[in-house]
Amino acid sequence: MKAVRIDEYGGTNVLKLVETERPVPAPDEILLKVLASGVNLVDCVIRSGTNENFKSMLKLPLILGCDAAGIVEEVGTEVTTFKKGDQVFGCPNFPGDGSYAEYCAAKASQFALKPETLSFNEAAGVPLAALVAWMGLFELGQLQAGQRILIHGASGGIGSFAVQFAKAKGAYVIGTASGNNLEYLRQIGADEVVNYETQKFEELLDNIDLVLDASPLRDHEERLKGVSVLKEEGIFVSVNVDFPFNDAFNDAIARKNATAKMVAGQNHADLADIAKLIDDGKVKVLISKVYPLAEVAQAQEESITGHVRGKLVLEIQK
Repeated sequence: MKAVRIDEYGGTNVLKLVETERPVPAPDEILLKVLASGVNLVDCVIRSGTNENFKSMLKLPLILGCDAAGIVEEVGTEVTTFKKGDQVFGCPNFPGDGSYAEYCAAKASQFALKPETLSFNEAAGVPLAALVAWMGLFELGQLQAGQRILIHGASGGIGSFAVQFAKAKGAYVIGTASGNNLEYLRQIGADEVVNYETQKFEELLDNIDLVLDASPLRDHEERLKGVSVLKEEGIFVSVNVDFPFNDAFNDAIARKNATAKMVAGQNHADLADIAKLIDDGKVKVLISKVYPLAEVAQAQEESITGHVRGKLVLEIQK
């Protein structure tokens, strides 16, 4: 099978399109014929080797890719949730041998039936970003109807889902983005938008119940501004696990009697709830661009810019 593998860490030049053996599913796994894979910034972080936490869990050579959508080719002897031919989507083996490949073997529990209203390319743009947004909002952020939430990076992959999930929950949603993405945020449900290029959110907002930092920006001062708009006992959640909270941030959180958390995992069981919201028309999936597998380097270079609206996808096969 064709797969994109790295044999060493580094820039996009280490991405190699190779022929390799098709994996064999373990008893609790499925073998997925991968039709599409999402492209995530974390794929680039893993490829670069700059995150020591990830590196400690990985072994080279490694097939990249954290999102998959495709058709079940085989099921392990213990799998009862899927059968051959099922159309599924999920987050296989994160972080580990993943979905930049024509076939992928992973635990059946990491998948759910694909939303019926989505194509495979669209479904591949959902799992990781949506699961991170879901955990950040509901499991860590404890978001409730009527609360006020500020979402940084609201037009990106995670942010776009977060805006829609929060709106579906009944929250008042405020999103930050560049000027050319403000109308998009309104279209997907934001009640209020802030242009970070021309406006200072810390001067416009206060009494925020939850700040979700889904921005690709790694800036301690911006985090402190986020704390400043929180209400007493509010919650600050960051998706940037590679950028730890510093002492100044922790002190500011303590003075607000607030709580700060990192999204450091996913609950794959949430995929079924996410699929239902999509099929019910409450959540839209925006795919910014679809690349062929052979152009994986270009896809990752675009991802690194941090200015992608929605999601990038690799079309693995048709």
